[in-house]
Amino acid sequence: MSHRTYSAKPKDIQRSWFLVNVEDKILGRVASQIASILKGKHKAMYTPSMDTGDHVIVINAAKVRVTGRKESNKLYYRHPNAGFPGGLKVTTYAKLQERHPEDIVLNAVRRMLPRNALGRQMMTKLRVYAAAEHPHVAQQPQSLDLKV
Repeated sequence: MSHRTYSAKPKDIQRSWFLVNVEDKILGRVASQIASILKGKHKAMYTPSMDTGDHVIVINAAKVRVTGRKESNKLYYRHPNAGFPGGLKVTTYAKLQERHPEDIVLNAVRRMLPRNALGRQMMTKLRVYAAAEHPHVAQQPQSLDLKV
């Protein structure tokens, strides 16, 4: 008697749409659960080498919380002039929350996904909005209450 490991085929994958409200939720805990949904780990057909995840719409990204002193001490680094010395740019959490609050959630989720082509493909299914309005009403997203 042999046991076979199931491997999902592209035609078997059915993607759902989920709506996540991150108002007054802790950033890291929310990001890890969103990353799990984007990977497809909540499905029985999960296959590590394939993108079996669902679409996620995040609203109220401007109202996400962080714990401790991260609001004043957390720094975001970027290199806009890649390959050139002295091109490092540093932004604090508070400034990034004022200017581009959706980037905070995007960065947190991106860094919890694989760093390869599969991870980049998973990131295309994530949409983040600073306010409560979103243009994806036609997809009829299911409201998802994360356990945080």
